[in-house]
Amino acid sequence: MKKACNILVGHHDFSSFRAFGCQAKSPVRTLDELTVTEVFPVMFFPSSLERSEMESPDGSLVYSRASLMGSSGEGSDVSSTTSGKSVCENGQEFGKRLRHRCFVVTARAQSFLYHQVRLMVGLLKAVGIGDLTTADVERILDAKTMTAAPPMAPAYGLYLDNVKYDPIV
Repeated sequence: MKKACNILVGHHDFSSFRAFGCQAKSPVRTLDELTVTEVFPVMFFPSSLERSEMESPDGSLVYSRASLMGSSGEGSDVSSTTSGKSVCENGQEFGKRLRHRCFVVTARAQSFLYHQVRLMVGLLKAVGIGDLTTADVERILDAKTMTAAPPMAPAYGLYLDNVKYDPIV
């Protein structure tokens, strides 16, 4: 996913990442930053400062399961197997869901095309789950057609975090 971000950063024709209703005169944009950071899944959404504290210099997640474990080393969400519970071959209790993974995508540019960020997030998800490769990302960017990109990410879960304006000269 991080390699895909590096491909998209820069000055490009983002025609593959615009919706049919886009009224921009030009699809050329400069994407200054596009990053993907895995964050610990919690009920609240971490701020930019909290995300920077949770990430190590190599981009890996600092949080560990140790913070969720009691002093015995047993996970607080793991229950012991009893005769009344079904256990799958992998040792996981039947019906018990693994924790989901949560990612923060940061996109920064002077301006965006209509649905550009949602389309890029949809692309990054497709790369993350293995449906697309970085070669596919380059192909989609070079295609310059609205039908080249995978489906866009749904609007829920995406929000505008911050707007910065240049100081008035």
